[in-house]
Amino acid sequence: MRLPPRSPSVLLILLILTFPSLTAAAEQAAQPPADPYASTYKPRPSRPVLITHATVLTAVGDRIEDGSVLLRDGKIAGVGKSLPAPADAAVVDATGKWVTPGIIDPHSHLGVYASPEVPANADGNELTDPITADMWALHAIWPQDPQFPLALAGGVTSMLILPGSGNLIGGRGVVVKNVPARSAMDMRFPGAPWSLKMACGENPKRVYGQKGRSPATRMGNIAVTREAWIKARDYERKWETYHQKAAAGKDNNEPDRDLELETLLGVLHGEILVQNHCYRADEMLAMIDMAKEFGYKIAAFHHAVEAYKIADVLAENGICGAMWADWWGFKMESFDGIRENIALVDHAKNGCAIVHSDSAEGIQRLNQEAAKAMAAGNRMGFKLRPEDAIRWLTINAAKAIGVDKQTGSLEEGKMADVVIWTGSPFSVYSRAAKVYVDGALLFDEDDPAHAWRTDFELGTMPAPAPPAGGVQ
Repeated sequence: MRLPPRSPSVLLILLILTFPSLTAAAEQAAQPPADPYASTYKPRPSRPVLITHATVLTAVGDRIEDGSVLLRDGKIAGVGKSLPAPADAAVVDATGKWVTPGIIDPHSHLGVYASPEVPANADGNELTDPITADMWALHAIWPQDPQFPLALAGGVTSMLILPGSGNLIGGRGVVVKNVPARSAMDMRFPGAPWSLKMACGENPKRVYGQKGRSPATRMGNIAVTREAWIKARDYERKWETYHQKAAAGKDNNEPDRDLELETLLGVLHGEILVQNHCYRADEMLAMIDMAKEFGYKIAAFHHAVEAYKIADVLAENGICGAMWADWWGFKMESFDGIRENIALVDHAKNGCAIVHSDSAEGIQRLNQEAAKAMAAGNRMGFKLRPEDAIRWLTINAAKAIGVDKQTGSLEEGKMADVVIWTGSPFSVYSRAAKVYVDGALLFDEDDPAHAWRTDFELGTMPAPAPPAGGVQ
């Protein structure tokens, strides 16, 4: 029996209904391979720990006086008053001490600008093209950087390691746990999204203008960056066309992979966060307009010295400000800074203020930087409390880098990234006494066995024993 002719669209529908796996197979074949640099991080063995009689800042509520925090199986198992101790728990009497979530630095270059500070260790800026979205900071991290254990001793348990700001789009940043490791993949925070480092202002135009190339002006900054997003949209359309033809069973060639455009597509599809280096208020507004033009979202503006001028706009757009307490005036675009910047961004309705370092030295005392910002806000009448300021170091930073569901606050089920301080963390006289990462004690100021030193340091200074279960 002769069947009546069918339209191409009907044949396509029948083909998909009859062989549904063809479409899935075609799409799977066209996708980039699974992450070849996936996290191999494994929490260190730990025993249950009950911290008692402490002043507890959870980062999600009021402080708890004479409080307790229970760590078990690498997680926060309880927060409150007078928690019972499991039979096998180590009990830590924290009378007179304070307990907080581990500090998270959303802007670090540890490992990519490693110590010693020599050209051989300068791997943060690929200054060969203003658009280098194909670069991954992960591939430049040196886990033996002696600055990692110094940050741990300052209470920093996680950080976002970014490329530098010499390019308009510098590449992918990666979230890491601050632990001894043999490779960057052993440090990579499991499940954390990638971030894309973007920059505006003086740095890119200075680097490329001196080379006689674009961008040489702020006009060039915007134009070259827009061109990159246009190329990314064209790349997206090529793949969409390929998928459509593959689903229809038509003979066609798979587009060539482009690592740079793959990263930009990840941003456009909401899979990669944008961390935008920017100082001036007008430039931040221009970057927001560009994000709206191409349909992506900015997670945070970094440095953001003039964020106080547009704190309401940042809050309305769900953009965090990752800022210094009082670092300003070192170049023209950083001139109009004020000490109240962080407090004013925090004060805006739904504002998201963060204290960041961008410094191998500043990362060791982020608690003191937050204290300075809190004091500046209080001088102008905001009545900020330690339970307010701790959010600038923990949960807000976790939100900006996409890990707030896993860490950043003392809540049941979250990672047991915890710091015990000798006193209020916002006192210049306080120090991190003990630091736990996923429930494992990795730093103890009273126990040399828990004072991490890297292999690189072994030949230059006495090295105490590594943390329990650690890798030197």
